Amino acid sequence: MSAPTLLLVVPQTWAPLWLPHLAQIAPELTLRVVERDTFAPESIDYVMSFRPKPGYLKTLPNLKAVFSIGAGVDGFLADPEYPKHVPLVRFVEKGLAEEMAQFCVMHVLIHYRMQRDFDRAQRDGKWRQALLPKRPHETRVGILGIGEIGTVVAERLLPFGFTLVGWSRTRKHVEGVESFAGDNELPAFLSRTDILICLLPLTKETRGILNAKLFAQLPKDAFVINVARGGHLVDADLIAALDSGHLSGAVLDVFHQEPLPEGNPFWTHPKVTVTPHIAAITEPRVAAQHVVDNIRRMERGETLQNVVDLNRGY
Repeated sequence: MSAPTLLLVVPQTWAPLWLPHLAQIAPELTLRVVERDTFAPESIDYVMSFRPKPGYLKTLPNLKAVFSIGAGVDGFLADPEYPKHVPLVRFVEKGLAEEMAQFCVMHVLIHYRMQRDFDRAQRDGKWRQALLPKRPHETRVGILGIGEIGTVVAERLLPFGFTLVGWSRTRKHVEGVESFAGDNELPAFLSRTDILICLLPLTKETRGILNAKLFAQLPKDAFVINVARGGHLVDADLIAALDSGHLSGAVLDVFHQEPLPEGNPFWTHPKVTVTPHIAAITEPRVAAQHVVDNIRRMERGETLQNVVDLNRGY
């Protein structure tokens, strides 16, 4: 039996990050890179990618499985011609969740401790002491999308004494977190959220969920952190909520277009902190091992791990 062939469908600059690890971990694999190597479409058994061009995957007739090299799979689900019979495997790794939790905890604390106010005072050359407006237990942190990563974020926030609430499609039970579930309970969750962290998967139901209607249900001076996907946010609605004074600020790590274009109003808005999609970054060696382990499982006739439900979108 011939060696399985794995195709990397990634930008040319990304390929060198993955190839050495794949070659070392799995010398039995034949490795190919799209738009670099010549190959017959029917020779490809597996694909490793993030956001392939719509329609491309259907041109590989013998594809056995597709592996996402990121936690999100919206780049695949956005393809109306994705071959539905081919399993889509998402990347699940504890280190990725820990990095995301670090980022969220950092920005919750920066906001809670009023660090941006002190940064402005320093630029103005002013000595401005101020009492914290609330005690930790009076500050309510809401996790919108309390799944695997959201649970780790909650666990890392818990020791600081904040009041934690979480929302998900189905009821979750996480220690120290008041659980809300389903569309009917979303308004109650929002009304109890002073700092909102969006960790939702991007699906048809969640696209554009961070909009004027949702912002209006948050308490005045609420703060928003979006580390999920740019597609969750209606940009103009956020700017309007900030400019009106209803929201006090936002941290955005993800955007509709990345890199964020020059001239985008988020770059210069005084209440917005922009980071370049770095809340958590996939470590190539770990992801390569994840892909290889699953390929070997499939070649042995075993069940793949972390397969996406294409109907749910995660």
